[in-house]
Amino acid sequence: MSVAIHPINTGYISLDKGVYINPSTGYGQEVEVPTNAFYVEADGAKILVDTGMAHTELADLHHPGSYQPGGFRIDERLAALGVKPEDIDAVLFTHLHWDHCANMKLFSNAEFWAHADELAFARDPHILYYKSYESEKIGLEAPFKGVEFKTVEGEHNFSPSITLFPTPGHCPGHQSVAIETDQGVVVIAGDAVFSDENMLPDEHRKLPFTPMGRFVDVFKLYDSMERILDRGDIVLTAHGTGVFEQKVWP
Repeated sequence: MSVAIHPINTGYISLDKGVYINPSTGYGQEVEVPTNAFYVEADGAKILVDTGMAHTELADLHHPGSYQPGGFRIDERLAALGVKPEDIDAVLFTHLHWDHCANMKLFSNAEFWAHADELAFARDPHILYYKSYESEKIGLEAPFKGVEFKTVEGEHNFSPSITLFPTPGHCPGHQSVAIETDQGVVVIAGDAVFSDENMLPDEHRKLPFTPMGRFVDVFKLYDSMERILDRGDIVLTAHGTGVFEQKVWP
């Protein structure tokens, strides 16, 4: 089967490592991480998994010091691959936090897919998550405002090679994307596996991997990570650098 998965860095976020990556050892360490989206060619379709982060002014509002370099907006990155926004058939969202769905309205011909629980929460978030979903209650406008979505619940076979499956914990309706390839199953994990370090053992807590520190439900987060690592022969993270070890996966 012919499948090509292109990792795309849409900008950089500055954050506290302990809060977001490693609660065991990282508190107080300011780190810079990429914000990754993925362009997928599979089953005769052109697909995006997430659309990445926003421009520098808005990114800095969310996480001071974050920025989007010139040419890093999702459509500009796709142009380097010879792909126009109108060529995209579908966008599969792992979740609807600000750094995963910016500029989505550029894709005028695409279907937008999200988990039903995520869309419901994004449209009416808890006060602790107003900023993450750019709620109008704090004077922002979410990228998904006014957008029509196709929603799924549970596991969904999107196409012969692509399956959406629920991986909640980081947020209520997080989902990941499993893609069957000739080299095995590639899982685009979203923030359920935040970075490469999260796949390493947590020696401090004696865990087989390191659950990230930002979650709405730590038990679901753990179970989702376990599910992803069991399922994926290759796991591509939303904020790790290992995805760029290859220009195209698998």
